[in-house]
Amino acid sequence: MDTDAFARDGFVAVRGAFDAETAGACRDMIWDALGAHGVSTDPATWVRPGIQISCPEGAPFTAAGTSPPLAAAYDELIGPGRWTRRAGIGGVVPVRFPSEEFPGNCGYHIEGSFAGPGPEPEFWVNVQSRARGLLALFLFSDVGPDDAPTRLVCGSHLYIPPILQPYGETGLPSNDVSGRWAPSVLCRGIAHATGQAGDVYLCHPFIVHTATWPHRGSTPRMIAQPAVHVRDGFALDGSDPSPVAQAIVTGLTRHAGSPRARA
Repeated sequence: MDTDAFARDGFVAVRGAFDAETAGACRDMIWDALGAHGVSTDPATWVRPGIQISCPEGAPFTAAGTSPPLAAAYDELIGPGRWTRRAGIGGVVPVRFPSEEFPGNCGYHIEGSFAGPGPEPEFWVNVQSRARGLLALFLFSDVGPDDAPTRLVCGSHLYIPPILQPYGETGLPSNDVSGRWAPSVLCRGIAHATGQAGDVYLCHPFIVHTATWPHRGSTPRMIAQPAVHVRDGFALDGSDPSPVAQAIVTGLTRHAGSPRARA
């Protein structure tokens, strides 16, 4: 694995993390779940630009989520024994259908990691990245440049730690972070999470990303985007050798004086 690229860009692709047969079985189960929304493989039923479902549970998703290449990648990026193993994938599957229509939920952001302290159902994030070791993008379908791929802002993960640092272990709502980064963050190079079914993108928890539109491909795009769980996050005193932690420390030192957008 190219950990140097992960440190620099904030993501790495694990090609062929699970096989095509497993990916096909996952798609079949996703189609079954879409049936509850009146959607089938008949394109005449693809009347909405997107539908989000909970990631199904079952043997194909267990095989995909526990594949040896992914376990090895988690060990390398987070550290052996530090991430929480689960018998599946979890999270949600935002299914996008061919459409020129704006699907909603498009906007640059970072992911939240843990439930906030207030009564509202809000996800928060802190500089240690409590509860989230990685953002994973599981491709269950082939995703080309016309298929509304997730857009990743290269190197953006290094600009987020100084924004989070003043809030300590408490952190702040992840939705508030985008108002605090400098506009120049979005002027960096971009990459798109394209590839074949069975590929998995492993992203630093602080990477800035967005859904894209329109979807001008010919088939629905099916991905899952779960967190890889790390209970207490990462130590930032230099004692944590993981590439995820080292990138946070680099961001704290390299961009501590960067101008920020006003909150």
